[in-house]
Amino acid sequence: MKRFLTLLLCVILCIQPVFAEETSEGTTAEEAESAKESAEEATEQAAGVEISAPSALLMEASTGQVLYEKDADSKRPPASVTKIMTLLLIFDALEAGKIKLEDEVTTSEYAASMGGSQVYLEPGEVQTVDTLMKCISVASANDACVTMAEYICGSETEFVSQMNQRAEGLGMTNTHFVNCNGLPAEGHLTTARDIALMSRELITKYPKIRDYCMIWQENITHTTKKGSSEFGLTNTNKLVRHYEYATGLKTGSTSEAKFCISATAEKDGTELIAVIMAADDSKVRNKDAVTLLTYGFGKCNKFEEKDAPLVEPAAVKQGEEKQVNVRQESPFAYIDTTGADLNAIERKVVIEEELEAPIEEGQKVGEAQYFLNGEQIGSVDIVAAEGVKKMTYKSALLDALEYFFRL
Repeated sequence: MKRFLTLLLCVILCIQPVFAEETSEGTTAEEAESAKESAEEATEQAAGVEISAPSALLMEASTGQVLYEKDADSKRPPASVTKIMTLLLIFDALEAGKIKLEDEVTTSEYAASMGGSQVYLEPGEVQTVDTLMKCISVASANDACVTMAEYICGSETEFVSQMNQRAEGLGMTNTHFVNCNGLPAEGHLTTARDIALMSRELITKYPKIRDYCMIWQENITHTTKKGSSEFGLTNTNKLVRHYEYATGLKTGSTSEAKFCISATAEKDGTELIAVIMAADDSKVRNKDAVTLLTYGFGKCNKFEEKDAPLVEPAAVKQGEEKQVNVRQESPFAYIDTTGADLNAIERKVVIEEELEAPIEEGQKVGEAQYFLNGEQIGSVDIVAAEGVKKMTYKSALLDALEYFFRL
């Protein structure tokens, strides 16, 4: 008994200073490589690519890596390429359960008054969300855009406000939307880089967009007081029919914006986004897009982990548990355009040296760092797979008792 009391007293004296200090939280994130430097390097590698349009950008979809750019940050009117953000917000509303594909939506007089490309919805006409999404994706219908904007947010003004908020969240720093369909409006501007960012968000978060933007032709039915009539939709994106790797996405043209496109395509598991702005005509626009996509597929060599590798538990100080289970947040992917041997990629797990409780589930505790030929090419966060509470007097006493009875 005397031995036990002596041991218990030692434990209490040892742990007392621990609880007199506040736990220091926060980690220093690795400074990311400049996107500008990466883009400049990619453009140098693509020096032989000839693009007629004044503004262009090529991006690999899964990583967001820029493979080529040309005046990609100049603000220009995007015309109907705007509708990528409109569709993104519609998919957001569907995912949130705010709306459903089978919901019936009534067209307002304001929505029916839109000019430009349209499907000639009449005031009071009812269509489902699914049909309206086809009208937007395939026929680039301005009237369908406003109808959906009003249905989701009550007004186009509020919907556009949410478009700008979503753009800000995606890092689209040179974008400002004035309407939801891209009709000419003062101050309605974006860039090739920003279009690529919202395109990437749409196709990676909502791959179901392909079910809409890959439709070549389809009929819808107008049912109004005048009766029922068929109306044919034909895709404004001719690459859907004439480029074998096409997966979408959206075209746009006005006299001010000229001819724009965000063209997506997939080959051998690699999906690319080619953005062209202000081309002189639709043929130049499509030719430039295909030129970029062909270049990208020819240069891209993709490394991708099928599953995130397992990580050993990490030691924890001052916690009720002495270690915490951790996991790599996601598999690592990398696109190389230099012809390097990707089998030489090495992985190193780095856990914070002073990992102290309390630890919350999902908290970053380290990184899996990836190297190629001695240079770091990327990293993925290592996070706690569970929470660990800070040690208390009670838990310390229990540890002491457990230790005593093991003696």
